[in-house]
Amino acid sequence: MYQKVIEDIKKNLGENKDLNRKYLISQIEIYKTHEYSTEIIKEISKMIWDCLSPEEQEEYERIISEENPIKDLIIEAEFYIQNNDYEKALEIYDEFMNTFPGMYENDEVNEYHSFSDPLEELIFHEFIGCEKELQYIPDNQPLEDLYYGYGFLLRDASRLDEAESALKESLRINPVSTRVILELCDIYKMRAPTFNRFYFHNMDALKYAYTGSDLARIYNNFGFYYYEENNPELSIACYRYSLKYENDPFTEDKIKSIEKKYGIELTDGECEALMTSKHIRVGVNPFVLENLERLARDYEKDNMLNQSLFFYRRLYSVNKNEQTFNKIKELDFKTRRQKRKI
Repeated sequence: MYQKVIEDIKKNLGENKDLNRKYLISQIEIYKTHEYSTEIIKEISKMIWDCLSPEEQEEYERIISEENPIKDLIIEAEFYIQNNDYEKALEIYDEFMNTFPGMYENDEVNEYHSFSDPLEELIFHEFIGCEKELQYIPDNQPLEDLYYGYGFLLRDASRLDEAESALKESLRINPVSTRVILELCDIYKMRAPTFNRFYFHNMDALKYAYTGSDLARIYNNFGFYYYEENNPELSIACYRYSLKYENDPFTEDKIKSIEKKYGIELTDGECEALMTSKHIRVGVNPFVLENLERLARDYEKDNMLNQSLFFYRRLYSVNKNEQTFNKIKELDFKTRRQKRKI
């Protein structure tokens, strides 16, 4: 393997960081055609970074932060999306992605991920985990957002194969992102050959979801799925359970229409029993709920009120608990008071 090459390179390093840096740069040129060139160059790059002074590292990070074409693209495209000009937003994405070389791709040793918040990382380690060495994609390189935005626009333009490819890349970067999984669901439910994928991706989303809006969308998807599978009772049960998280007149109309068409009346208990019989979890995953509560409390104890509010608000969206709501009001008041003092 390539580890022997790295060991030999390290043996030739001395105390002078400037000389080390020059030597390491020369080794990149030597090994650029090696069988394991990708892995070797990554390891050499880490050693070069260690040769930089703290001031040089800080300057490099500042330049990267200020000159960020990915962030600039997302901001520009978002302007057009907010103004309902999806065609222009896609044109900007297409032009960028046609020359984008790709970044942080998995190799023989490492896999690269990023997560939106600490809860997603906990979910990832609990239900998926790493087969290789975990490497974090820097926060200033929002690759998940890049590929998600592109996939969303491609789907809207009915370029479904390209949309699926972009969203799969986004999911590689963050395998527990429910927004990405649900976007893929919207593609798979459009095509009969991928209808089973629609179901299994929706099951994954249910395992990872921690917001009420995502849960509503997931149960809505199950309602659609079972109606297409000629199971109107289970369809009603799932549609009705989605209303627990998000009121939607369109969903209410669908329920009434199915009830009228098939003469079905179900109690809440019967709805939950039907869902359980098909192994559809009723409510948020207990692991997710437990850690959602813990993170909210821990951040509050550390007086990190904005972070605490972030998780309390998501907790309330899934449990609709009055105590949680009162906690949100309390912390919101505290943060406002702190801002006034500043």
